Amino acid sequence: MRMCGKLIIALALLAVLSWNIYHAQLTQRLMFPYPYKETVETYAAQYGLDPLLGIAVMREESRFRPRTESRQGATGLMQLMPETARWIAGQMKDADYSEEHMFSPEKNIQYGMWYLKDLNTEFQGNIILVLAAYNGGRGHVREWLNNQQIDADNTRIQDIPFRETREYVGKVLRSYAKYRDLY
Repeated sequence: MRMCGKLIIALALLAVLSWNIYHAQLTQRLMFPYPYKETVETYAAQYGLDPLLGIAVMREESRFRPRTESRQGATGLMQLMPETARWIAGQMKDADYSEEHMFSPEKNIQYGMWYLKDLNTEFQGNIILVLAAYNGGRGHVREWLNNQQIDADNTRIQDIPFRETREYVGKVLRSYAKYRDLY
């Protein structure tokens, strides 16, 4: 009888522990949702990207609000500047581009994922440089590399000259790590 009681207590503790783990993960998924999953995964596959990187960028850029616009004029889920979106449209040969399309989740995600792919190609998969260029501009990142402010072979977030870009890269990388843990 004593053995049976200990077994019941052990099973009860295991059940409580399992519930707490499940509840913690559920809470984390509420804090790190994965909206637009199908669209993100479609374009990530098309452009050879990790979809979780795209969703982490989207989380930090817009908090998943498709009609958001920054003070600087960046629009949509992935917060693309109008001139960047026009350039992407030209590179993609998208003759139907309009600025209003950047408020469309489908089109904004497509353009944002394409842009991440383009930056990933240029900066040879160096995620810190890719994210720094996404936020601070590829021209600035090229300049930092040329002036040896950043070492491409030993890239560190703390070496990014712009505080806002340093903070942005850190936030996206933390979200990306969390998304990889959860999904």
